[in-house]
Amino acid sequence: MSRRIISAAAGGLLSLAVLAGCAAPAEPPEPSPSASAAPTPDISAEPVATPEPTEPAAEISCETMISAGTVDALSSAGWSSEPKEFVIGDVELTAGLLCFWADYSVGSDHGQLYGWSPITVDEVARAQTALVAGGWRREDAPEGIYFTEDPQYSMGTDDDGYGMTYLFGDGWVKLADTKQGLVLIEWAG
Repeated sequence: MSRRIISAAAGGLLSLAVLAGCAAPAEPPEPSPSASAAPTPDISAEPVATPEPTEPAAEISCETMISAGTVDALSSAGWSSEPKEFVIGDVELTAGLLCFWADYSVGSDHGQLYGWSPITVDEVARAQTALVAGGWRREDAPEGIYFTEDPQYSMGTDDDGYGMTYLFGDGWVKLADTKQGLVLIEWAG
């Protein structure tokens, strides 16, 4: 009988061992937080520099709208500028500037006109409608849309026969007393 008890005990132990082998493996215990696992601040990092404020763009003026060489040439000739309202038809362009350069020490209507202004799509449509109604000629070009006054009514024309001319670009308009004079306007807004 002792053999039977030993065999039964051995069989029971063997069954327990087999069942233990079939059981799912025990998951490892969750690691407990420790002081070494907590993130540490990087005290060696340099502080982030705040960018320097940029200088605001210069405001448009009769002297900044056209090239510096043109300003020097006109000033050397004794001419100065007077700002005027920039109006096309019923569109008043208050964010822009129109300048008439002349020798104001003598009574003369001889001078040069330069203008630049930002312009909205609605203002463009209204201004161009007014120019067409006034007999101005339209020319489409890669750089924008030109409107030139009828040369027979012009006070002066350039070498190509253009008198006072507007150039409408993307969000802006320029004006000069001749089409060639538009190249002297360097203001880009």
